[in-house]
Amino acid sequence: MLDTLKQDWLGNVRGDLLAGLVVALALIPEAIAFSIIAGVDPKVGLYASFCIAVVIAFTGGRPGMISAATGAMALLMITLVKEHGLEYLLAATVLTGVLQILAGYLKLGSLMRFVSRSVVTGFVNALAILIFMAQLPELTGVTWHVYAMTAGGLGIIYLFPWLPVIGKLVPSPLVCILTLTAIALLLGLDIRTVGDMGELPDTLPVFLWPDVPLSLETLRIIFPYAAALAVVGLLESMMTATIIDDLTDTESDKNRECKGQGIANIGAGLMGGMAGCAMIGQSVINVKSGGRGRLSCFAAGMLLLVMVVFLDEWISRIPMAALVAVMIMVSIGTFSWDSLRNLKSHPLSSSIVMVSTVVVVVSTHNLALGVLVGVLLAALFFANKISRFMLVQSADAGDGHRVYTVIGQVFFATADGFTAAFDFKEALERVTIDVSGAHFWDITSVSALDKVVIKFRREGAVVEVIGMNAASATIVDRFGVHDKPDASDPLLAGH
Repeated sequence: MLDTLKQDWLGNVRGDLLAGLVVALALIPEAIAFSIIAGVDPKVGLYASFCIAVVIAFTGGRPGMISAATGAMALLMITLVKEHGLEYLLAATVLTGVLQILAGYLKLGSLMRFVSRSVVTGFVNALAILIFMAQLPELTGVTWHVYAMTAGGLGIIYLFPWLPVIGKLVPSPLVCILTLTAIALLLGLDIRTVGDMGELPDTLPVFLWPDVPLSLETLRIIFPYAAALAVVGLLESMMTATIIDDLTDTESDKNRECKGQGIANIGAGLMGGMAGCAMIGQSVINVKSGGRGRLSCFAAGMLLLVMVVFLDEWISRIPMAALVAVMIMVSIGTFSWDSLRNLKSHPLSSSIVMVSTVVVVVSTHNLALGVLVGVLLAALFFANKISRFMLVQSADAGDGHRVYTVIGQVFFATADGFTAAFDFKEALERVTIDVSGAHFWDITSVSALDKVVIKFRREGAVVEVIGMNAASATIVDRFGVHDKPDASDPLLAGH
């Protein structure tokens, strides 16, 4: 355990600190923007980003992943803030954390294994598009200087790493931010800066218990918002963790991440911040800037607070064009370009799931809804595919005896085909149904087996079911009626 702690915190000190600095600089305008979306003071988003990043560095299950205030969460807060005010938002944030901790102990993070690769790819592509779209307001109705600065920033980001020695030592996004800030100050360019986004706080956050009545009425107001925030926050965090797992070729503890996000959100709510979750954009910036350990997330949170409180005069002068260039780099790096090339070679069902996830997320800006649609489509396509692998073979054993051999999966999608495969009009004395090559999955399949057996018995045949595996036998014994005389007799009498 001690070796793991050393690796997570001290295994990549220089890379983690530099990456944390880049992330902190990129977090400032985003935290302010998300605060504006939610309808609260900029310091609410900044304090949240500081608190969540610092706490999750200790409690999270994915080293190298950045968590802070996010746009997906901010969109869910608008109505609550508008109708009930900031204090109720803080209370909802604390409750969000409690629900996420509960989800961690219920091991809901393990449900990520049911999310197909096509859904994850669609989620990644949709986020890349949304990140790019979020930069468009900064590139609309501006002077040519902004376009020149943004293009120059992209040039620095992509060309600087090619320089010998120094190109590998310093993250190119940091060089981009510092260089463009220096150019803007030296030339006195009249372009939009971080300071134009909103007023930066000048005090450290303090412990605040939400000033709301501790009553059932308060719970009735905040619970729907807290539940939605908990679901969206965990979903985005789990998806981001999966993506960072792939980028770093390491594994993460999804259930620990659920608990960690919950603890971080409770801390944010008690420090005057809004709820947040993992950020794919900032996480990608962190990884591409060399961040790998927990120190990078901790450094990002601490440096963010130090800069906005003590270095606000300098931070406010950073041109937005520099940060736009960094976020465009994130967008380009996040998008799975292989997925476009694979549209022709991958199965049509996988491509439909991926594209549907992208379309729903981009059109609604609702990550949870997009992933839900993708998961449902993937499940339907999978059920349809599995339903094709069910076969009932018939063989005449002589003397009015017929043997039916069932092969494949019997469940709700194949139940009708299973029933239709038997000939109930044939005059038989004995019927054997061999299910040694089949599996019965649900009560629909059990009901179909009951239907077949009882229909044959109504026609006067003796029916024997053989070869049933233990798992199928368990569900058939529990819900089936064909082997229970007291339950099947009324059905037989109905004839």
